[in-house]
Amino acid sequence: MPALQRADARATAIEDTTVEDEAPATEATQHGVSRNPAPADTATGGRRAAGEDPVKREQIIDGAKRVFMAVGFDAASMNDITREAGVSKGTIYVYFDGKEDLFAAMIERERAKVVASMKHVLQSNHGPIDAVLQDFGVTFVTHMCADKTVRGMKMVLSVSERMPALCHRFFSASPENGYTILRAYLEDKIAEGLLAIEDTDLASRQFIELCMPGLFKRRLFGWLPVPPDADEIDRTVRSAIAMFLTFYIAKK
Repeated sequence: MPALQRADARATAIEDTTVEDEAPATEATQHGVSRNPAPADTATGGRRAAGEDPVKREQIIDGAKRVFMAVGFDAASMNDITREAGVSKGTIYVYFDGKEDLFAAMIERERAKVVASMKHVLQSNHGPIDAVLQDFGVTFVTHMCADKTVRGMKMVLSVSERMPALCHRFFSASPENGYTILRAYLEDKIAEGLLAIEDTDLASRQFIELCMPGLFKRRLFGWLPVPPDADEIDRTVRSAIAMFLTFYIAKK
């Protein structure tokens, strides 16, 4: 075999090394992460350009999510993630720069799902303002108080001082979030003459904060070990709506 072909063969072998070649299981496998990860990489026909296969990208994020949720950001290793995702370490680095990039991608994906759900609530519900805000508030608070959200927040806070870029990315990765979609809804209602609000950005933040007193912070700091039940969330959001509309409803 010519020298150039032998070099290419060795490079391909290294790049396609699967998780069976990685180091033994670390802390993640001792904390409930599946011992039956996704199937390892296999060569297939019709390959996409490196790093452009959305299915592979999702597979990697899914594996990383299971590891992060099991052991946290600091304890998670790239070996654990390659094993859980069922891909080679080389494949991960084609799609992501490293563990920090993977964690940020996971957070962005989960947040995008929630934003899409809340946006649907506002755009599909054509009822009275209080009913729409009730659906929005309950959806938002339920998400913010969920175990996976609280765990993700704690992970970001735990590394915020030494990794400020990760914290910044967590809060500013997407121009569309709960505040911005609520602000757009409020602006529509102002145009219809139903609300009188001078600062819709402030008002959207006020409403969201009013929906979570005594709930989210207690969850974040471990004072409330389990998510609040549906009745408590419903009662809290209804109180928020009463206060919010008392101040911002258009006077006839």
